[in-house]
Amino acid sequence: MSSPGPLGGLSGSLSRLLATALELAKVRLTLLGTEVELGAHRLFDGLLWGSLALMLIGVGIAMLSGLVILLCWESYRLASLAALAACYLLAGVALLRKARAQLVSVSGMFHLSLAELQRDGASLTSIKRDESP
Repeated sequence: MSSPGPLGGLSGSLSRLLATALELAKVRLTLLGTEVELGAHRLFDGLLWGSLALMLIGVGIAMLSGLVILLCWESYRLASLAALAACYLLAGVALLRKARAQLVSVSGMFHLSLAELQRDGASLTSIKRDESP
């Protein structure tokens, strides 16, 4: 009677199962790392461009405000200051709400990794159903 080869029998099946599980874990961790890296790049780019835009908008608003106040200096100085302050406050609140909506993602963090894990789970349950008598 010949003994089974190195990959035959129960021990061979277990080693192949373990190798497959390790490969799956490696792929999922790589995907997770990629998602983290993309999220960090997106956040950095957004903060950089946002801060530059805010700086330029701030300079423009200051110059426009000065122009409006100088034009209305004699007759409507307080009214122009109040109107500009109200406009700035309303615009600031609207932009804060938009920024909050942008930062809260609908799909959540690591949605690609979670989808892959759900697919793996579905595959395993379908294999179990196929194997049962």
